[in-house]
Amino acid sequence: MIEAVAKAWDGVIVRTWLERRVAAAKSDQVVAERGGRDRHDDCDKATAEEMVCGLMQAKQAPETQEGFAAALRALLDRDEYIWRGVYDDTRFDRHVRAMIKKLIKMTKTNDGFANTTHYQ
Repeated sequence: MIEAVAKAWDGVIVRTWLERRVAAAKSDQVVAERGGRDRHDDCDKATAEEMVCGLMQAKQAPETQEGFAAALRALLDRDEYIWRGVYDDTRFDRHVRAMIKKLIKMTKTNDGFANTTHYQ
């Protein structure tokens, strides 16, 4: 019988993942901007990812799993999210909340931070 072994939290891997996601989000924003009006939602989605990952990267929270989860919950509890270059505030808020929930799930399971590819 195979037992599931819990992986130890590694703040360095999480920081690397956040750095790569910020870079990927910036790249996705440029591509979406070039796509014109039809790609505004894609731009807002990439902007939301950049904002969330950038805010989490700037904090010391990734050092511990509990601290990272607490910082994510605090970010999720905010009423609104204001950021530069957003086309639709309502969609942007929805994308931000979805990204935060994705990170909360990843943090809870400690899975997915090793995947540093551009497209996930």
